[in-house]
Amino acid sequence: MLRMNIQRWLKRLSFASMAGMFLILLMGALVTKTESGRGCGDDWPLCNGKFVPAYTIESLIEYSHRFVVGVVGMILLATTILVLLYSKRKDAIWYVGGAMVFTVLQAILGAMAVVWPQSGPVLALHFGFSLLSFAFTMLLYLVYTKFGEAMHRGDGTRLTKGVRIAIWGILIYSYVVVYLGAYVRHSQSTGGCIGWPLCNGQVIPELSGATGIVFMHRVAAAVLGIAILVLFLVIRMQAHTDSAIYRATRLSLVLIILQILSGGFVTLAMGYDIYLLASMLHALLISCLFGILCYLGITSLHAAEGKVQAYAAPRLP
Repeated sequence: MLRMNIQRWLKRLSFASMAGMFLILLMGALVTKTESGRGCGDDWPLCNGKFVPAYTIESLIEYSHRFVVGVVGMILLATTILVLLYSKRKDAIWYVGGAMVFTVLQAILGAMAVVWPQSGPVLALHFGFSLLSFAFTMLLYLVYTKFGEAMHRGDGTRLTKGVRIAIWGILIYSYVVVYLGAYVRHSQSTGGCIGWPLCNGQVIPELSGATGIVFMHRVAAAVLGIAILVLFLVIRMQAHTDSAIYRATRLSLVLIILQILSGGFVTLAMGYDIYLLASMLHALLISCLFGILCYLGITSLHAAEGKVQAYAAPRLP
């Protein structure tokens, strides 16, 4: 009975950590898009020298983000303690450890950005570290669900070594694309390309300043989309359609298509009231895509050639 209760709490807390990290990602994007990063001045952890700041839209957005980070940090700490004390899964310990490390790093970067002005490249890391924190908490939560067995022992799929390397290559490359997207925001280069899919009415625009930065991100996203499409076509020949690996790859393909379209939506919505909504949707989709790619990468580790598991894979959406 005690073991069942502990397992139940592990699942609940890991889910709360994952949901909290996802909320932090979206709130961080909201802070950036509304230019509320200086809403609390150069004070941290206080806001304009007060524990409860005076009401302004910018201070409310920034301080709410800080508050949520603090609450989620405590939930993650409780999850970490419970995992270290009671979990027998080594992968769970790695996931919760990774989540703690990157949560601390993104909190430090956030504080540094408030106290000392940071460059665009450094600020872009803040979103990248938050994304890694979310990915680790998502993997931790999946350990305690029906998907945990596929991550732990595989789902019976056999993949060639080249395909497994390609999966991890795409995963790493997707992080580079995410970083470029964050850099576009933090370098205030969003308006570098007017129009979509063309950039300023040209297939290849003048590659300088903000235009070059945005165009580089667009090309990188297109390459990622092509890579995931090719990966899906290859895995469709090697994996059963009911396998977790096949379903994760298919979902990744759907998400990258939606992500690219949402990027176009962001560009076309500039100057309109729906711009903020479009930007938040863009951040939401890339977070989901990166999480699924992480799950695919972990599951592929157990899909070695000639290794067949007698295991029925759970169904992904």
